[in-house]
Amino acid sequence: MGGSTVTTLDGPDEATTSLRPKPPQPGVLRGLRTPRKPQLWFEILLIGLSYWTYSMVRNAVPEQRAQALSNAKVLWHLEQHLGIAFEQSVNHALNSVTWLIVGMNYYYATLHFVMTLGVLVWLFRRHPGRYAACRTVLFLTTGVALAGYYLLPLAPPRLMTGGHFIDTVLVHRTWGSMASGDLKNMSNQYAAMPSMHIGWSLWCGLTLFALSRVPWVRVLALVYPALTLVVIVATANHFWLDAAGGMVCLAFGFAVARLWYGALPYRLPREVPAPVTPRRRVLPPRRGHDG
Repeated sequence: MGGSTVTTLDGPDEATTSLRPKPPQPGVLRGLRTPRKPQLWFEILLIGLSYWTYSMVRNAVPEQRAQALSNAKVLWHLEQHLGIAFEQSVNHALNSVTWLIVGMNYYYATLHFVMTLGVLVWLFRRHPGRYAACRTVLFLTTGVALAGYYLLPLAPPRLMTGGHFIDTVLVHRTWGSMASGDLKNMSNQYAAMPSMHIGWSLWCGLTLFALSRVPWVRVLALVYPALTLVVIVATANHFWLDAAGGMVCLAFGFAVARLWYGALPYRLPREVPAPVTPRRRVLPPRRGHDG
């Protein structure tokens, strides 16, 4: 009978343990939304594959020359109606300063990639918890830009008929654009809308301004996209409204990332949260039964 009593006392503990609801396990969707520590090999592969895909798709867009020139003319007239059509003045003024415009040609050709990759590396090392969300914004921005190249073929100002713009790369014989000179056959020349120089530079600027604690870095973060805007216009590669298109694409990227992660990328934890493991209840050792 004593044994029966002990069993009865121990029994409720075991029954309670077995009937107690288990902690909820994260679902597939919740798991995808949770920031994870980025893996270097995977990120290098992903970025390389993504840029290759972007280049292939962008260059695969049919070069609809007639439509692109027509769209450029419409856009130019729209800017004149809005009172912002002074790209030609900027182009001619800065082209007269040889050392400056040559520097802008090289800026246009190189810094676009160097800065973007540099910010990605900085995020990977210093803000691993925010890296995936920030990278997602960049990828979404680039992805929606590809749709723009298909839907709205647009000639840059330097190719516009009767625009009297100066192709600064051709004039100064500098390597400054994949769409000019000997390299023009390797790139789609009529993919000016939207401007990813603006989309990517603004992403870099906002990221550094929001996350850096070094004052001079934050100042340069604001200067960089503004200077890029001057460069793309001075070299006659884009209209002002192309830049606006790049900003819209970036806003789309941030909006989708905000919905997916439940917060803006910059408000996520800096470090990757440690995985939550359910705590196991430790039962006291069972007492021996008296005969």
